[in-house]
Amino acid sequence: MSQIRRSGLRKRFHQGLRKLFSSLPKPWRFAVYRRMVDCDPAPSDRLELKVAETEEELEACFHILHDAYVGSGFMKPDPSGLRVTIYHALPTTTTLCAKYDGEVVGTISMVREGVFGFPLQSVFDLEGVRAKGGKVAEISALAVAPAFRKTGGAILFPLMKFMHQYCTEFFDTRHLVIAVNPDKIELYEALLFFKRLKEQTVDNYDFANGAPAVGATLDLQEADEVFAQGYRGRPLRKNLHQYFFRQKLPNIKLPERRYHTTNDPVMTPHLLDHFFNQRVQVFAQLPDRKKALLWSVYRQPEFRPVLPMLSGGEDLGRALRQYPRYSMRCPGHIDLPAVNGLPAIGHVQLDVIEVSAQGFQAECKHELPLNVEGRVEIELGHNTRARLLAHAVRKRETEQGTFYGFRIDDPDRTWRSFVSELEMGQTARDLAA
Repeated sequence: MSQIRRSGLRKRFHQGLRKLFSSLPKPWRFAVYRRMVDCDPAPSDRLELKVAETEEELEACFHILHDAYVGSGFMKPDPSGLRVTIYHALPTTTTLCAKYDGEVVGTISMVREGVFGFPLQSVFDLEGVRAKGGKVAEISALAVAPAFRKTGGAILFPLMKFMHQYCTEFFDTRHLVIAVNPDKIELYEALLFFKRLKEQTVDNYDFANGAPAVGATLDLQEADEVFAQGYRGRPLRKNLHQYFFRQKLPNIKLPERRYHTTNDPVMTPHLLDHFFNQRVQVFAQLPDRKKALLWSVYRQPEFRPVLPMLSGGEDLGRALRQYPRYSMRCPGHIDLPAVNGLPAIGHVQLDVIEVSAQGFQAECKHELPLNVEGRVEIELGHNTRARLLAHAVRKRETEQGTFYGFRIDDPDRTWRSFVSELEMGQTARDLAA
């Protein structure tokens, strides 16, 4: 009986402390949060951070995530013991893992906008984020194994540093967006300088089992300066600006890429079948529209036996493109001849953001004439350049910049080989070979 009484006293004591803390002015609360930071600039070499790519790594990530979500009331227990969503099936989603002594102890996923969008956009207004330009990625599926949750951020901070570095250097992402429980939003505001998308709380967020959620965003182009101001004068172990933007962690194993692609797909036919058909019935529950979109993503014959069959009844023609498109970030330039009294245009810089067998899309700050063939050179990867004849067929002006769609008239062997590898490759490892 005395033990129960002591437990009740401790509970009331902690509730009183939380109530007292919540009554403090917000700047004071945020200052307290920042004093709690403990980011080790030299973590143990027993810690490894990498893209989750094997069946064992993904299984462990989905298991840790399941238990964390069930424990928080964000999902009902699944017989598989895994939390697997349709977004995990897409090449535009990357799951990172933290491994300690070879065992997965933490995970986080980045869902860049793909054929299904991302979960948060169904309930939060992203108009202001999109108006600033750049690609958006939702940060979700963050979980740390129970045994490592009270280690002062020894797993959490390295994992979040890896996420930040991956998004800025490998994922072609400018804006991070999150949907978190109202009880946790101040941590993201205080430590990571996320800004709320809107003040009101979504009372019933379907992606988290109907739990309330607050949306927030971080502009990575502005983050360096914002973090520098927020952590100015802090000692090294409490300075997340130095940690995220200046510190190098040898524990982070960055992906190897042969080309300037912006995704690191890991799903083979076996992995798709294992996680989305066998372990959890994700594919079977999709409507026909989303099934067709999956088919538009995984076109290789090897995937056909594991993709969900359509039941019919919908117009699915728009879901499929004749030529698949691939996300890139490649520098290039175009030289155009004199035509119709206009002078020749030489060496105009292009920023290629999407490619297909028949064309590419690029941002260009120079005014280009349409339907005029020019010589194009594109850096597809380190020491890999393609030389083509191409002409702009359409122009699209946005708040983010001016984009041109190009049709290729005469690709060289390098371009043909490059596109063939994109079409035939199943995972990022296939392209790195």
